[in-house]
Amino acid sequence: MPALMKTDLSGEIVWLGHVSDRAAKLDSDPSRALEVTYAGPEGEAHGGLTRPSCSRVLDLYPRNTEIRNTRQISILAEEELGQIAAKMGLETLDPAWLGATMVLRGLPDFTHLPPSSRLQAPAGCTLTVDMENRPCTLPAKVIEAARPGFGKAFKPAAEGLRGVTAWVEREGRLTLGDHLSLFIPDQRPWAGLADRRSHNG
Repeated sequence: MPALMKTDLSGEIVWLGHVSDRAAKLDSDPSRALEVTYAGPEGEAHGGLTRPSCSRVLDLYPRNTEIRNTRQISILAEEELGQIAAKMGLETLDPAWLGATMVLRGLPDFTHLPPSSRLQAPAGCTLTVDMENRPCTLPAKVIEAARPGFGKAFKPAAEGLRGVTAWVEREGRLTLGDHLSLFIPDQRPWAGLADRRSHNG
């Protein structure tokens, strides 16, 4: 039995984008297709085989330690974007404002996909899910510029709905309309945390 199990679920790519220069602007430029290498999408500012560590891994490393880049790609679910927008009081939320790389349609509970799940395009390009992408305050500036008065609402509204980050396991091309097949680890959920909670009362 393979350690990664193919599901009958897939997500359709309904939006693609890339950030070419984070110093110039935080939002994404929409694209119809992305050429994806082991370092991430070509021309992507969040790409690279390594990256400086950030606040997300402070329990592991001092800030700006060089580490493997598992955050090459930011993926959101169209359905969850709609939920965030509704919580904010907006009709829609442009994924470009969030610096997104990709928006998928059709995968339930997307933000909570198991880490190490795979998303595979028809031609073989494969992305490995790192983990949930926790919301931060950076998109608030872009949202506020586009829709004054709504920027501060983003972070609380996006809690648990911000999508995932991923890295490239197999190079290739991603195109609008592609259906990415979902593979998940064939293992039971980790019981260690539950055991710890029961022992600690």
